[in-house]
Amino acid sequence: MIYITDGITIREDELVFKFSRSSGPGGQNVNKLETRTTVLFDIAGCASFSEEQKKRILNRLTRRITQRGILRIVSQKHRTQAANRKAAIERLVELLRTALKERPVRKTTSTPYAARQKRLERKRRRSRLKQQRKRMVFDRTDE
Repeated sequence: MIYITDGITIREDELVFKFSRSSGPGGQNVNKLETRTTVLFDIAGCASFSEEQKKRILNRLTRRITQRGILRIVSQKHRTQAANRKAAIERLVELLRTALKERPVRKTTSTPYAARQKRLERKRRRSRLKQQRKRMVFDRTDE
């Protein structure tokens, strides 16, 4: 069992693990060992989440989820398959926790009086500066 939050756990048999060769430099083993781990997790088919939780996960993790509703996580940081598998599961748990966390509703507030005054003073100062840069044209009609 993989613990996500209070009351939410995922059975390990709900995860599909695929292994492949890691990319990049790595010496002799890079061409022989399949250490890159890909975890596939079917969100729609998971019984641990309610429909509301599934919608929240699907909305917040849209870029990581396929059109079929499968969350895909890849880990290739480590040199062993077991370490990459553990890292991928930890990343899955972290993503699901952040996706399920309820965000507080923002209360609209008015701009404080001091902030408005400060803004207006900046505008006045800027206006005066631009006025000073203008070329003064003197009227010579009185000569």
